[in-house]
Amino acid sequence: MFLIKCPFCGERAETEFSYGGEAGINRPLDPDALSDVEWADYLFMRKNPRGAHKELWNHAQGCRRWFGVERDTVSYRISRSFELPAGDKGP
Repeated sequence: MFLIKCPFCGERAETEFSYGGEAGINRPLDPDALSDVEWADYLFMRKNPRGAHKELWNHAQGCRRWFGVERDTVSYRISRSFELPAGDKGP
């Protein structure tokens, strides 16, 4: 188990959180205009890098808010947690 720092509640055990996927993926403005291949690409294709990565997390058993985390996928070291920009409420 590792600790995640919620920007609203402070440091808590990872079991209080739900992973929301890669950060920075914007929903298409007109999903109906996408082909099946383009829609599948939006839904399923992720970078999955080895090393530094920005992710979305939800404090499911706490404040229930979405926030961002910069984490190393090899060492699990979290370099920072941050509030999402105004208007971005997570996935």
